[in-house]
Amino acid sequence: MYRNRWEAGELLTQRLAEYHFKDVCVLGIPRGGIVVAAPIARYFKTKLGVLVTRKVGHPFNDELAIGAVMPDGSAVLDTMTIQTHHISQDYLDHTITAQYAELRRRMILYTGSEAPPEVQGKTVILVDDGIATGYTMKAAITWLKTLKPAKIIVAVPVAPPETVSELAKAVDRIVCPLQPPDFMAVGMHYQEFPQTTDTEAIELLQDLSKS
Repeated sequence: MYRNRWEAGELLTQRLAEYHFKDVCVLGIPRGGIVVAAPIARYFKTKLGVLVTRKVGHPFNDELAIGAVMPDGSAVLDTMTIQTHHISQDYLDHTITAQYAELRRRMILYTGSEAPPEVQGKTVILVDDGIATGYTMKAAITWLKTLKPAKIIVAVPVAPPETVSELAKAVDRIVCPLQPPDFMAVGMHYQEFPQTTDTEAIELLQDLSKS
């Protein structure tokens, strides 16, 4: 169990340092992932960037992800769950549109523009505070590949082992120190897991914007 997101980031930094990555770009997934990514960006002496994706929640349980929206407005969806639960196309269209609007708002809020991060030819370390279903991370990886980075490294403090195995097929490396077989929720593996505010995220991004 981690004390908080910052400690988790420091532990991830130690693991990532073993690989001696060069020409690194660190991207945090808001909002909690930005806190975890901050110590990593400091270690690699690089700017801290942001990659915003938005969850598509189940109509009867918003905490259950049935997909995620990418920064270009497209979506990665769990078609099996959608078909099994008879989730309508109208619901999906409305939710994807709403989440894309929120995604754009956050990109402008965090970075001042909707421009994608400059990652071509770089080793991208993509960071979140944990992974549950993996749809947010899948969306991030899918979109990131269109920007032609040299490598994609996923770094997360905690995730279910089956999700780690699945994501490992899509990236060059995944670093995840804690993989509990009885995983239930990301927050259960932190002693302190308050919601990260926009203000906290922006302060960290600004602090590391000139690294």
